[in-house]
Amino acid sequence: MRLPALIALACVPVCLVACGPEGLAPASGSAGVSACGSLPDEAWDTIRAVEDGGPFPYPEHDDRRFGNYENVLPDEDLGYYREYTVDTPGLNHRGQRRIVTGGGADGDVDEWYYTGDHYESFCEVQY
Repeated sequence: MRLPALIALACVPVCLVACGPEGLAPASGSAGVSACGSLPDEAWDTIRAVEDGGPFPYPEHDDRRFGNYENVLPDEDLGYYREYTVDTPGLNHRGQRRIVTGGGADGDVDEWYYTGDHYESFCEVQY
């Protein structure tokens, strides 16, 4: 076996460990954002609170416009996205986890997204 083939073969286990099996072929949500594999229970609590119209744990921050300034989500008009805090057990502040909704001008949310790293990445909630 030639050296380049050996190097390529050696990279496969590294990729599997670094990316995980879902990193090789992620399911794609309707917006081109990967579909969420699973969500923490607290994210589902936040989704239920959004559907119920609140109350929210941080009313001064929740149910506010999300600007998508990081351009991770699909490009939409300003005001299309709204954000909500997902509680993180053990923290006494908002933490990094959020649910971001898209649409909803008619009262029904069109898209649901989750970020566990404060807008660095998102997955689309299949709901």
